[in-house]
Amino acid sequence: MGMDMGVKMFCCRQTVIGRIGIAESGGAVTNLVFMGQAGEQFAETGCTPLLEESFRQLDAWLAGELKALSLPISVQGSAFAQRVWTALLDIPYGGTAAYGDIADAIGTPAATRAVGSACRRNPLPIIIPCHRVTRRDGSIGGYLGGTDIKRYLLDLEQRNCG
Repeated sequence: MGMDMGVKMFCCRQTVIGRIGIAESGGAVTNLVFMGQAGEQFAETGCTPLLEESFRQLDAWLAGELKALSLPISVQGSAFAQRVWTALLDIPYGGTAAYGDIADAIGTPAATRAVGSACRRNPLPIIIPCHRVTRRDGSIGGYLGGTDIKRYLLDLEQRNCG
């Protein structure tokens, strides 16, 4: 997860979970956005080979054919957010962790709410799997793309976990 440098390229596609935009800069994927939510801040600039590959992997992942996306990524955020996002990468496909579990994993057990905040600021949902973070009581909690998409992603992983 290096620094974001260079010109950002941005490409949008329709997927089974709605219109998604993916950005790349400096040879790394930097953002994945649900166009119904925060997509207005990005203007389409065209697809690069890396963005084409990103959509190929995303479509395969959404079809249950891939368990992980393997793309070069670069995300901007505070040191705390970076620790949270790194911890999210350790949640296995088909698994979940509570916000408090992530706070414990990064050595800040009192920071459950801050973990939730870092999840809301995750620039690469799905690729950095914040959809796998749920509430301690088992309810799914919020999600950047909306709770219907979060439920869809969790169910998809459960179905393909075997």
